[in-house]
Amino acid sequence: MPSALPSVPTEAFLACAERTLALAGRAEVRDAWERDSECEGMTVGGLAHHLVAQVRRTAELLATRAPGDARVIGLLDHYDQAPWVAQSRSGEVDPDQNDRDNEAAAIGPDAVLAQAQESLAELPRLLAEGGRPQVVHIPWQGWALPTDAFLTTRLMEMVVHGDDLAVSVGVETPEHDEAVTLPVLTLLAGVAARRHGQVAVLRGLSRPQRSTGDISAF
Repeated sequence: MPSALPSVPTEAFLACAERTLALAGRAEVRDAWERDSECEGMTVGGLAHHLVAQVRRTAELLATRAPGDARVIGLLDHYDQAPWVAQSRSGEVDPDQNDRDNEAAAIGPDAVLAQAQESLAELPRLLAEGGRPQVVHIPWQGWALPTDAFLTTRLMEMVVHGDDLAVSVGVETPEHDEAVTLPVLTLLAGVAARRHGQVAVLRGLSRPQRSTGDISAF
C-alpha cells in the first residue's frame, strides 16, 4: 500500500528511541516519579513508562507476523478510526490506559528503563534492510499498517509524549533530526487537515491573519 508520508530510516528511528530513553532516565524524571505529570491522570512515572513503552511495543510488533487476513489501512485512516482520538478531541482521558501505565511504573525507573533498553537492543536487527515486514498488525485496534506508517505512529508518540514528560519535570524538550520530525509533522498536518479542513490548516500555518483558530490534530 503506497504511503504519502516520508519513509522512516532505521538510523532515524533508533536515534529517536535513544533520545527518548535518555530523557526518561534523567534524574529529574526519577526524582519526580510519583508526582502528577502534565497528562491528566498520569504520574510522571506512568508517563515515562508510556513513553518508553513505544520502544518495547515497536520491537514486539515488528517481531510478530501479521495474520494473513489482516485488514491493512492507511495512516490517516488509522487516526480516523482509533477510539482514543475521538476521546482526546472530546476532552476525555483513557483512565484504563492511565492506570495500566501508572501501575506498570510501580516497579521503579531502573526496571522500566531496563525493559526498554532490552527492546532497543533488538531494534537494529528488526529494522534491518530486507528484514522489515511489509505490514505491522496492531492487535488492540484490529487492523494493520504499512511498516513505515506504523513506525511513524511510534515516532509521533515518542516526540509528543517526550514533550509532555520534559514539561512535567521542567527540562528542555529533546530536539530531533529532520528525518524524525518530518514524518511526525507531516502526519500531524494530515490529521489536522482531516479534522479542520485543508483551508483552516493552510491559513493556520501560513496566514495567521486569516486563521480561524485551533488547528490541532488531537
